[in-house]
Amino acid sequence: MAHEEDALEHERASWKPGSGLAVAVPDPVQNPGLPGHRQRMTDQDPQAMKRAVRTVYTLFYFSVAASIWASVAYMIFPIESGALIDIRYNNLFIGLGIAFALLAIGIGAIHWSKAVMADKEHIEDRHATRGRDTTREGAVNVFVEADKDSGFGRREIIRNSMFAALLASVIPGITLFRGLAPQDADPVKLLSHTMWKGGMRLAHDPSGRPIRAADVTLGSAFHVIPEELAGVGHDEGYLEEKAKAIVLLMRLQPDQLNPETNRMDWTYDGIVAYSKVCTHVGCPVALYEQQTHHLLCPCHQSQFDVANGAAVIFGPAARPLPQLPITVDAEGYLVAQSDFEEPVGPSFWERS
Repeated sequence: MAHEEDALEHERASWKPGSGLAVAVPDPVQNPGLPGHRQRMTDQDPQAMKRAVRTVYTLFYFSVAASIWASVAYMIFPIESGALIDIRYNNLFIGLGIAFALLAIGIGAIHWSKAVMADKEHIEDRHATRGRDTTREGAVNVFVEADKDSGFGRREIIRNSMFAALLASVIPGITLFRGLAPQDADPVKLLSHTMWKGGMRLAHDPSGRPIRAADVTLGSAFHVIPEELAGVGHDEGYLEEKAKAIVLLMRLQPDQLNPETNRMDWTYDGIVAYSKVCTHVGCPVALYEQQTHHLLCPCHQSQFDVANGAAVIFGPAARPLPQLPITVDAEGYLVAQSDFEEPVGPSFWERS
């Protein structure tokens, strides 16, 4: 880019190269220069240019149609039934719509730059961070020239179709927000109750084998589900029930449980059970540190102190993990005394 004045003139005077920084050689490398400019087909044939323009705006309009299809697919293939085939179709056709919409925008933009925009080589010398006024004016002229070369202001059909494609690409995202709203019930009520009830045995996840208190050793941690969950089919809400009722079971020395922060009548011989669902945003709290008796949520690093009622000691979680009251039955198996006495999962569900 040419300028009336040298942009580095006010700095050159201060440049004082030290000794040994440069070595003069008798055969320095010569600047090979730029290769000869090769015209594109669209530069030589006006009909080729028209076809290229037509291809670009067709791709952008195709993107608009694909974005609209993604929103329509959300309604044509609803997931309220909970059936696995409905969920698959919903994900498939919405995903294809969004993928084709974004792909068409990308291909259209690349084809526009390669076949339609002005094909010129530019050389711009490096200059000081704060150039002279003439340099700054030259920077403004770069944008003016870029607008001319790209045809952004002149080729209205390409520009408008691109705007339409970009705006339409947001529609599927807005439509999918509908899936975050409750479908048939209040989420606060849904998370206030789980499958647990008095006398229901604690079972290994995923085998469903009941757990004896004698099998829970010091320092161990068990992933636990209700024994009756095995009788729930996937079409009957197996995953939803498991997500709410899943529990982490640990055993400490009884004297390590702080009676001021623990419900001792909800434990058995140092065995405690807490919801595995983090009270921040619902991630699985699955990491147990035996020495400190801390539970860690790997998503956002919330930590809970099992010895003190699973109280939050670090991270964004707003409240302790809900505790499941447990005891043993006549055969020595661990059983629940009742359901959780507070909602499981993220704390924001309680704001009703």
